[in-house]
Amino acid sequence: MKHTQISLLVGTIVLSASTAALAQSSVTLSGMIDAGVTYVNNQHGGATMLFDSGIFAPNLLTFKGTEDLGGGDRALFELTSQFDLGSGAAIPGAAQIFNRTALVGFSNDHFGTVTVGNQYDFMFESLTLGLFDGAFLAGGIYDFRQGPFAALGVPNNPSGSFDFDRMGGATRVSNSVKYRSPEISGLQFGALYGFGGVAGSISADSTMSFGLNYANGALALGAAYIEEKYPQLDNGNAGIRSFGLGAHYQFGNVLAMLLYTNTRNTANGARINVYKTGAQWDIAGPWSAGLDYTFMQGNEALDNNRAHQVSGALQFHLSKRTFLYVELIYQRASGDGAVTQAWINGNRSITHTLT
Repeated sequence: MKHTQISLLVGTIVLSASTAALAQSSVTLSGMIDAGVTYVNNQHGGATMLFDSGIFAPNLLTFKGTEDLGGGDRALFELTSQFDLGSGAAIPGAAQIFNRTALVGFSNDHFGTVTVGNQYDFMFESLTLGLFDGAFLAGGIYDFRQGPFAALGVPNNPSGSFDFDRMGGATRVSNSVKYRSPEISGLQFGALYGFGGVAGSISADSTMSFGLNYANGALALGAAYIEEKYPQLDNGNAGIRSFGLGAHYQFGNVLAMLLYTNTRNTANGARINVYKTGAQWDIAGPWSAGLDYTFMQGNEALDNNRAHQVSGALQFHLSKRTFLYVELIYQRASGDGAVTQAWINGNRSITHTLT
């Protein structure tokens, strides 16, 4: 059983920032705004056009503050809200205005940074922000992972597999403590622990994440791990575990990337391997382009479902913070089960039953 889904998005993204400083303290207001028009060739069997926002990058409003305490010490905070540009509504809801990030911390030039609150894990920070995943360069949220893997069964997930390897940053870790080391000869590492808050069991409903980055000239390497336990899985003692390895190399004006991720539901044994390669090319003047290829492969618990996905984007930069773009995403899915889905992040599923 095979079928395909294609998404084409034409849009614009604007990034802006302004800073106000008083004495040795500063507060920065920054944000990102992205909107466009998407054409989908096969959504529940029919074509559609729709207004889309937050695809190439999420629509965000961020407040950051630092206070210089002297001797290389700083206090800091960060609050980030995500919103839908089409309606102006907060995402995921009005009662969760700073659901994206809400943290406070302490930084030292020699010993690193400790933060507490609601914050990103290292799959996103070490690998995605480290530019080992070309999705933000060639497709945005459309190019992160979903595919025909709803049976993976990620709790509290709109489809059971949306951003399943957490590279898109769609999920943060609440009630967490995070440490990031300073850079030492090109090496940087970090660890995060999210408290489950279950009486009598420290590990239940908890989250652990680790990250490692190394850079030397044109070469960079990254690795990350996360396991988040959910109360719906084995009474909080099982969860979704992901790890990833990435590399990129700068060939002149071309950045080439390789990425592998592995995601497993420790309760039902469902597992997905992701193999990805891509490149970002600064063509000339205001033009740049990105191209990504992804192969996603599920195991027997997922009916050996698999998907090939190709994404490409062409960008025209009006300034350092504003650019226009057009992107194309194609996915072809197949598997051994009676039902197979081609499912691109940000689009509803297309389901066909084998007859």
